[in-house]
Amino acid sequence: MPDPGVTGGDRRRLVGLVVGAVVAALIVALLVVGLVNRGTSTAIDDALEAGSRPPAPALTLPVLVSGPGLPPVGKEASLADLTGKVVVLNVWASWCGPCKDEAPVLEQLWRDNRDAGVVVLGVDIQDLSADARAFIREYGVTYPSLRDGTDDAKTALEATGVPETYIIDRKGRIALHVAGPLSSAAQLQVPLDQVMAER
Repeated sequence: MPDPGVTGGDRRRLVGLVVGAVVAALIVALLVVGLVNRGTSTAIDDALEAGSRPPAPALTLPVLVSGPGLPPVGKEASLADLTGKVVVLNVWASWCGPCKDEAPVLEQLWRDNRDAGVVVLGVDIQDLSADARAFIREYGVTYPSLRDGTDDAKTALEATGVPETYIIDRKGRIALHVAGPLSSAAQLQVPLDQVMAER
């Protein structure tokens, strides 16, 4: 039963206040994101948008999980060592909720394409090694991963968050950048097939 003390005008004012508060919160969130990502280059996305493929950064990072073409765990691996292979590089972290949903998608891509010479490669950022290894065990990740303890990879890849995914062609150039989580392996399979077909 409606409260006889609350008028239609009061309800409209209350709705107006709630809407105003939501809009203000969204503006503050956008400002925070802008401040956090201030100074982040967009050269990779700009080049891709213009139809060219920028060179992948020369990353050298410790191996968290080894795999084809990579040295053992604890040694350093260079992205340049994988030139000649198609690489699906995924920036992730154990504390990232969408990364948990995305892990099976990347695992499927790895299983479906590794025999064709594709390397799915994780780059763990802003994380503790123990947490990263626990994530790998919990989500059954078998593709290799490197560890970025300094944010050098994040900066070089111009990543603004996690997860972000890149396809790197055989010549070591970035062919695709996906900011945000992959919803299915099929989302990446077509562009991956196109890059794999190139000689």
